[in-house]
Amino acid sequence: MSFIVAIDGPAGTGKGTMANILSKKYNLLNIDTGATYRCVALEMLNKKIGLEDEEKIAEMLKTIKIEMNNQNGKQKVELNGEDVTEKIRSKEVSEIVSQVSSIKQIRLAMAGLQRKMAQGKDVIMEGRDIGTVIFPTADVKIYLDANVEVRAQRRFKQNQEKGINMSYEEVLENVKMRDKNDMEKEMGALKIAPGATVIDASEMTIKQVERKISKIIDKKIKQKSKEAKIYKIRPETTWKKIERAIVKRLIYTFYRVVFRLEKVNEENVPIDGTVIICANHLNTWDAVGLVTATKRKVNFIAKEDLFNNPLLSWIGHLFDVIPIKRGMRDMEAMKRCLGYLKNGTALGIFPEGTRRGLEKGAKVQNGAAYMALKTKAKVVPVGIQGTFKPFTKVTLNYGKPIDFSKYDSKNPEKDELDKATKEIMDNIIMLTKAGK
Repeated sequence: MSFIVAIDGPAGTGKGTMANILSKKYNLLNIDTGATYRCVALEMLNKKIGLEDEEKIAEMLKTIKIEMNNQNGKQKVELNGEDVTEKIRSKEVSEIVSQVSSIKQIRLAMAGLQRKMAQGKDVIMEGRDIGTVIFPTADVKIYLDANVEVRAQRRFKQNQEKGINMSYEEVLENVKMRDKNDMEKEMGALKIAPGATVIDASEMTIKQVERKISKIIDKKIKQKSKEAKIYKIRPETTWKKIERAIVKRLIYTFYRVVFRLEKVNEENVPIDGTVIICANHLNTWDAVGLVTATKRKVNFIAKEDLFNNPLLSWIGHLFDVIPIKRGMRDMEAMKRCLGYLKNGTALGIFPEGTRRGLEKGAKVQNGAAYMALKTKAKVVPVGIQGTFKPFTKVTLNYGKPIDFSKYDSKNPEKDELDKATKEIMDNIIMLTKAGK
């Protein structure tokens, strides 16, 4: 699992400096996205390719080779095998790089290159659309800002150190022009990414900015470490199977005694093969009841927060419960669910998404319907009756499997998902009332 830090912001805010410092501090691969566009700008100058010459640009993009590596603690940029670390910072390149980076085919090519560079690695990237376009799901998203005069002064000083002959007025005008171009771009425009932390560095030292970003990164690393433990799958060993069988029997016996558990029509659950078991959600106890009462193994979906409890976490890993982040699209959980279903597993889901969701007016989730259509799995509705108060009766009423083969399984439309979801819930509601 990779760890990605995205730093966006206008030119001259110190994004490059921060990326360099933080990459060393946290051992992150520093990918300078701005340098990739500067390499393209330099190559266009070298080959005298105009900004509107689409055919020549396309041909150039097919053969261009850009590489970055660290040498003696400094970033080295190579263009087609030549060291261009200094050349890409020239006045000529700086004057056209913003326009170059606005060309759609160049942005698409560089976006692909940048993602490829970061694949499977712990990286830090700085640019203007890292958190919005390149890595919208980055672990840490920072928008580093500063007023234009401060940024121009910083860039002017950098140019002097590198021997680049530009006056402060020229640099200031260049920065203003670039800001305007970057914010008005049709593709990859400079803007604050959703969930990004905005830091105004106008009156902050480099050390102060570093400390502020480091706190955010440290917090996220701690969170990721915690998530890694939650999402880690316990290997399916012989001892795990024995342990699970013993625990399942003990909990089921407890339910039979304390909740006077009764199962109705459990034969509706197929003995083997892919199936999704959907039930109404009354409280925390019902998921455990379904998992331990159903004869075949059921991989249930549960909110990630339950794994914060050591006992529930142990039980969750023992029964291969799938943690999910509530209130957001958890693609990792979805992939894991689909993987289980493709292997012929029984998956357990509460379509309500939360306890007594229908009573609260919560929107019913269509995840069960989506997975049923994608994997051609039948859905067994279950109506849970009872209060789960000690020594009161609880009934698990298993309905007949629902077949959704009539729907398009490859690309289910929203209305199809809504219809399938309604059919599931209608059956569940009917089963909760049966026999009362």
